[in-house]
Amino acid sequence: MSEQFFDRLEDRIERADSVVSVGLDTDPKRIPEQLQDKDLPQWAFNRRIIDATHEHAACYKPNAAFYEGADGWRSLRETVAYAHGKDVPVLLDAKRADIGNTTRQYANLLDHVDAITVNPYMGRDSLQPFLDRADKGVFVLCRTSNPGGADLQDLELASGETVYERVAALADLWNEHGNVGLVVGATAPEELESIREQVPDLPFLVPGVGAQGGDAEAAVEHGLADGVGLVNSSRGIIFASEGENFDKAAGNAARRLKRRLNEFR
Repeated sequence: MSEQFFDRLEDRIERADSVVSVGLDTDPKRIPEQLQDKDLPQWAFNRRIIDATHEHAACYKPNAAFYEGADGWRSLRETVAYAHGKDVPVLLDAKRADIGNTTRQYANLLDHVDAITVNPYMGRDSLQPFLDRADKGVFVLCRTSNPGGADLQDLELASGETVYERVAALADLWNEHGNVGLVVGATAPEELESIREQVPDLPFLVPGVGAQGGDAEAAVEHGLADGVGLVNSSRGIIFASEGENFDKAAGNAARRLKRRLNEFR
């Protein structure tokens, strides 16, 4: 069996001295004008971002929504291969899940990336093909960083627990191969702390520290399990500047975030 994702991630965190996940939410409308005439503008943009940030990145996290369409998927494949060439793992933010053959097809995405985000709303059978890939990371949405997350995730069940607490408990049960983590936003630090107390051994992917203004200290203090976890920033890094030297600005932003987070490690 191949080495497990979280072991590989731990090695990468140690080498880069960083828990920064660089989110590659590469909006085609925001790609600088000088790259718009390229064959694959997203790939041209991502390559320069990776060149500028890889020494500060524990992981890259492209969001699948920005790569829909033939050119987008081509750009994503090139991006993943290039990140791997820099020895940086790739977590695909796809939030996939379904039933039967559909979810088995979704799980084939793990042939190309190191980890994926999944949606637990349809229950364990909708995630089983992902969970069965013991060498790949599976991050289960738990308490997300968007304001509307509370609409469902904060609802109290008959058992007295909230929906997000139940998701955390289930994810802990599903972690038979040691490949499960949780997505828990930094914009709700008290909930981040309570989930960590509930599941002390699951690594977290913590979004919301960049443009969403989440709590960096809480993200590190409660997001890491035995030093392993990821704190993501997307727009705050890749669109730190939209000028000619956007890549230099991204590199500086990634370095600053790494130093900021390392203050609390």
